[in-house]
Amino acid sequence: MTALVQDGFSFRDFPLEHGDTLPAVTLAYASRGQLAPDGRNAILVTHGYTSGPLMIAPGVASAEGAWSTLIGPGAPLDTDRYFVLCSNMLGSSFGSTNAASTDPRTGRPYGPAFPRITVADIVRAQKRLLDGLGVRHLRAVIGPSYGGFQAFQWAVTFPDFMDGIVPVVTAPRPPEGDRTEGLRRRFEADPNWNGGDYYGTGGVQATLTALRVDTLKRYGLGESLAGQFPDPADREAEIHRIAAAWAAVFDANSLFILGRAMEEYDVTGAYGRIRVPVLYVLSRTDALFPPNLAPGVMGGLRAAGVDAAYVEIDSAHGHLASGADAAKWAPALRDFIRKLEANT
Repeated sequence: MTALVQDGFSFRDFPLEHGDTLPAVTLAYASRGQLAPDGRNAILVTHGYTSGPLMIAPGVASAEGAWSTLIGPGAPLDTDRYFVLCSNMLGSSFGSTNAASTDPRTGRPYGPAFPRITVADIVRAQKRLLDGLGVRHLRAVIGPSYGGFQAFQWAVTFPDFMDGIVPVVTAPRPPEGDRTEGLRRRFEADPNWNGGDYYGTGGVQATLTALRVDTLKRYGLGESLAGQFPDPADREAEIHRIAAAWAAVFDANSLFILGRAMEEYDVTGAYGRIRVPVLYVLSRTDALFPPNLAPGVMGGLRAAGVDAAYVEIDSAHGHLASGADAAKWAPALRDFIRKLEANT
């Protein structure tokens, strides 16, 4: 089994699309496998809204579905041949620069003053990381949910830097509906919220835990745990345990930073910039990104001349299907990587 490496890469003066500049940026990342001397055997895995780079760790579970069976020696993302890495997103909470980080200009946490970022900014920061690590070209960019947003964005922003993309349980624009305003109303009811500047006030873990419980249930975690916890009370207790553990390490402001970036994300008008094959994967039971999205997305991609294929995971695990039922789409992923290899 290839060892997991966890590290961080730092750089300075990172300009953002909305005109601000972050004076100092650190991106945390995890990797498995070895980078080839020419820097061209890398695969970038992009994580979901509330998960992090440990989604590629062997044997580790995550809310969006651990990909441990998809990554490793002999797996579809074969770490005997590929350098597989997952970068924690800029603005997220697992080691990268975010609202809880110290602003070097003030010596205090950024808090709600963290500058507005876009999904393109997140991708451009990842490109700085890859450049710093010596990655010269990617075999593929692959990720679920918000990670799929990044995969699509990579193909638009850096269309020649990869051989293909695999957006999974996702879409080229976010689902309709309220995001950050609904979140704000929920957190404003917490006495420690303080306009988002809750550092030193005792934090907002109780609200964050309750929010996480709701999210996990919407993702379909209750159904996924039914076999392990047949008693509904035990299942509820396990969901609360998972939610509380997450809330202890995730900064609530990251929900707003990444949520605002999501609200602006839409690459449907930029399909013509995509020059590489696309494997688009949805789950039969996903309520967030249902299969009825596929005809529109596939039609738009093909009309723009994109070589696009579609796979539907026949899973009862909803939004968690890409990890919980990884075996059901692993052959398609393996075949897609082989196709990319044959094309280069």
